Amino acid sequence: MRLFLASTSPARLATLRAAGIEPTVIAPGVDEDAVVAAAGELSAADMVALLARTKAEAVAHAQGASCDGLIFGGDSAFVIDGVIHGKPHDPDVARERWLRQSGRSGVLYSGHWLIDNRGGTDSGGVGIVTHAEVHFADVTAAEIDAYVATGEPLTVAGAFTIDSLGGAFIDRIVGDPHTVVGLSLPALRNLVRSFGIEWTDLWNR
Repeated sequence: MRLFLASTSPARLATLRAAGIEPTVIAPGVDEDAVVAAAGELSAADMVALLARTKAEAVAHAQGASCDGLIFGGDSAFVIDGVIHGKPHDPDVARERWLRQSGRSGVLYSGHWLIDNRGGTDSGGVGIVTHAEVHFADVTAAEIDAYVATGEPLTVAGAFTIDSLGGAFIDRIVGDPHTVVGLSLPALRNLVRSFGIEWTDLWNR
């Protein structure tokens, strides 16, 4: 059973590979800001659910019969002080966020959407949103500057990772740690099995 990953996230790809799955990566080409703007006011959970579904459906519609298998789309957002944070992109924004979240905690939400595209036909999709509580260490201003200078926090939700350079700055995770990477393996397994497919059928590494 083939899995098509409607995401260019290196962390999602690495997570799947470590779990024994080598997916076919297809960039969804979705204007995320436009999708969110068109939807109006959304909670973090609703936002990541919408974007995960939009990404998976974009690949299904664009690729059609060439995607014979399952198509997975994912998205993540971080919430602290009631404010939703996606990717900061700008170094000054990333630094400001780290100064605010150092020594504190927030919640990371990850949306998952899986389409049954066996035979190259979209037979419907299922989704779920997971969340995990992230507790940050007390990080010094020098550490923040050094981390931001690497560029890593600019392209990830919440301006942090747990599976790379940012991992040392996180004290603990309450919940599924894979959620913080952007892809909960237990959640994806449940979605896969809802289609009558065994998780182990995806193993191909």
